This record gives sequence, C-alpha cells and structure tokens, in this order.
Amino acid sequence: MAELFYGTGRRKKSIARVRLVAGQGDITINNRTLDDYFGLETLKVIVRQPLVATKTEGKYNVIVNVVGGGFTGQAGAIRHGIARALLEVDAETYRPILKKAGFLTRDPRMKERKKYGLKAARRAPQFSKR
Repeated sequence: MAELFYGTGRRKKSIARVRLVAGQGDITINNRTLDDYFGLETLKVIVRQPLVATKTEGKYNVIVNVVGGGFTGQAGAIRHGIARALLEVDAETYRPILKKAGFLTRDPRMKERKKYGLKAARRAPQFSKR
C-alpha cells in the first residue's frame, strides 16, 4: 500500500485536512480538481507554494478536504496543511525551507468581534450635528 502523509492546516475559519500520496502531482480539493475549485490564479499559486519551495511538485498527489470560511482562507489553510504534511515526509530536509518561507506558521489573524454601540467591529453610527 502507498504511504500516506497527513497534515492539518487552518486559516481564519477554514480547516483543511491534507493527505499526500506518492503520485504524479494531482491536487484534488473536496473531490474537485484545483482548477475547478479555485477560480483565481493567485489562490492556485498559494496552494502550490509549499510544493514549489521544496521541489516536490510532481512527486505527490494532494487530496484535500476543506471546510469553513471563504476561498482565500481555504487556500491559506490548504497551504498550511500541505506544509505540515511535507514535514511528515522528511522533516530534516524540508523544515528549514518551509520555516524560512513562513508556511509552517499558523496565521493568527481573525475577524474582530462586533462591539455594542457600533455597527461593526469599529464602524460607528453616522454622526450628525443636528
């Protein structure tokens, strides 16, 4: 049986469960191809970044299950998950590369909560003198 490598990535409200299997470099997200799932080219580039950095583009098939958030958050979560899965493959070789690129750091930025007396997190009601 082919060896599986797992990685979980998170960004904002998105959670991506990533599996790496030896293959020819196909990326499947929620049973759809990468091109079918993400419309924007920049998001496709974000997803491929860890593979490009470690020069493992054609070596592994990436199978992703991603839930929550918007497509930008999902792309970031997938990138984080792929980077973590690559650490399982070979930590000594890939860790310095991925760490330097910043793919192993979980992005802590979250949506700020709405405050009372305001219309949004910081948006105040319109002011009028009279």
